[in-house]
Amino acid sequence: MHEYSIAVIGGDGIGPEVAKEGIQVVRTAADIFGFKVRLTEYPFGSENYFSTGDIFPDRAFEEVKGMDAVYLGAIGDPRAPVGMIEYGIIAKMRFELDLYINLRPIKLYTERLCPLKGKKPEDIDMIFVRENTEGAYAGMHGFCHKGQAHEVATQTMVYSRLGVERAVRFAFETARERSMKKQVTLIDKANAVRAHDIWTRVFEEVAREYPDISTDHAYVDAACMWMVKNPEWFDVAVTTNLFGDIVTDLGAMIQGGMGIAASGNLHPGRVSLFEPIHGSAPKHAGKNTASPVAAIMAGSMMLDYLGQKEAGKAIENTIASLLQSGRIKGVGTGDHPTNEVGEMIATELKSVAARV
Repeated sequence: MHEYSIAVIGGDGIGPEVAKEGIQVVRTAADIFGFKVRLTEYPFGSENYFSTGDIFPDRAFEEVKGMDAVYLGAIGDPRAPVGMIEYGIIAKMRFELDLYINLRPIKLYTERLCPLKGKKPEDIDMIFVRENTEGAYAGMHGFCHKGQAHEVATQTMVYSRLGVERAVRFAFETARERSMKKQVTLIDKANAVRAHDIWTRVFEEVAREYPDISTDHAYVDAACMWMVKNPEWFDVAVTTNLFGDIVTDLGAMIQGGMGIAASGNLHPGRVSLFEPIHGSAPKHAGKNTASPVAAIMAGSMMLDYLGQKEAGKAIENTIASLLQSGRIKGVGTGDHPTNEVGEMIATELKSVAARV
């Protein structure tokens, strides 16, 4: 029986609550589909930093490097310096583990969750491949005359051929695996950000190796417009780190909200990170009101990545069924108690497996 080692970081705010439900469902899937998960929980987050001064100690980070996956709840606390905890945990893993792909599915499971008039599940089923270690988030920034009237702040966007090509190639491989329209759309702003010409050129070169995949192109402002007006046009899209961060939040809203959206930070074949894309929502912490659906979807993505595709798909299908039937009324704060949703999904998963 295969066993997977998984690091669990509940984090801040609602993170530990939703992560608990996600892990419950992952354990249930393991029991049903015949594999094991060995979980190691880490306390890292803002509270741990306030009490110990540690953000992500080297010894723990070395342990995580040897695991199969990392499962994260949420990070962020307004009492901490802006970005310090996020950069010390999430960004540390992205950069030091070279998690060069941020994969974000955007899929509508029931029409009633969609804010777009007349759009149905068959219209919204896309996946975004966001380059995850370069661009505006590479960390090359500085200040001159800080605090003075003539202060200057700079931040450099960085694109390497290696970084661009591996993201683009991953997008084409993803499109080839999906039973959809087999199309990859490049989203950039090469008409204004001339450095994006490297994306245009590399995309064209890689596309020649995939004659079975059609291609499209959209500047980022147009892409946002078309995602709202004609989301059915999209299958797989690949874009820069900054643009991917922005447009996938738009995507989360058209699929039903942050309470359902999950992501994977991947280095194929190596330890990778899975998380809901929502924030830590500290004002809702400890109230048992936050939706754990996105966290449970992150668990589904994690199992799929680890090779337990049947288990991952079963979790996704269970959530879809509960949403479509109305048993899960919504994925917002207060729609259901957090633990009730986790228990509902785990129970339904067992029930479906028993019937099969």
